[in-house]
Amino acid sequence: MDNFKGQLNTSLVLKLLPLAAIVLAVISSYYIVIEGHVGVVKRFGEAKTQQSPGLHFKMPFIESVEMIEVRTRKNAEKMASSTKEQMPVTVEVSVNWTVNKEAALDLYKKYGGLNQFEQRILDPRFRSATKDTIPQFEAEQLIQDRASAIHGIERRLSEEMAGFPVVVDNIQIENIVLPQKYINSIEIKQTEKNLAAAEEHKLERQRLEALREVNTADAKAKGILKIAEAEAQSILLKGKAEAEAIEAKAKALKDNPLIVKLTEAQSWDGKLPQTILGDGAMPIMDMRPSKTP
Repeated sequence: MDNFKGQLNTSLVLKLLPLAAIVLAVISSYYIVIEGHVGVVKRFGEAKTQQSPGLHFKMPFIESVEMIEVRTRKNAEKMASSTKEQMPVTVEVSVNWTVNKEAALDLYKKYGGLNQFEQRILDPRFRSATKDTIPQFEAEQLIQDRASAIHGIERRLSEEMAGFPVVVDNIQIENIVLPQKYINSIEIKQTEKNLAAAEEHKLERQRLEALREVNTADAKAKGILKIAEAEAQSILLKGKAEAEAIEAKAKALKDNPLIVKLTEAQSWDGKLPQTILGDGAMPIMDMRPSKTP
């Protein structure tokens, strides 16, 4: 009975094997390349072609597919270096890099995939470019002007990666770690700069206030001078007018003596003189009427 059951199971398995092989072959005959990747088709392990995103078919059990990402990837490194003044520094840097879509097959053939390319090609050159650039800057400059250091790393790495089927860009210095003693000295120096700037601002304000006071006093003095000049000019003009009037009057009297008589007549009050002074030794006669007691 057991032998019969065993033979039955074996017979069933043998019948199902072709069906399972067919199902497996069908499943293995297609593949899907997702967006942001290309598919490298390998035949017996040898890379033959590359396929764009979408549904594709291949020969089952003979061909296989390796996915290569062609979207931007980010690689970050933390490394020790030194500044221009030989101060130890630890920097964290990152770089974005992208595989040229058309060159994915060539990259796979030469380097075996993205991870191998990153470890064998990109990382060493990225570290080298960073370590060659950082020592060109002093610590304070490195902190205050990261852009220049980033530009130097980017230029050096671009030169190193010129012959490879990738694009490197957007290099960033994520962090800079300097000795604590130097950080303290920078803080003290910055404090002194701030105090000096505040004092300079105070002196400048005092200078401006003094200049404003001088300008105000100068303006007042000029105003007083203008008033004095105007008054002097007014007096001069008034005196000149009076002198011209006197001169004109004198000339008129000289040219016409009757004007004197006319003036005297106009000024007479109608009363005769009370005393007459005669010529020679003639006594003075009082012509006033006598007063009756």
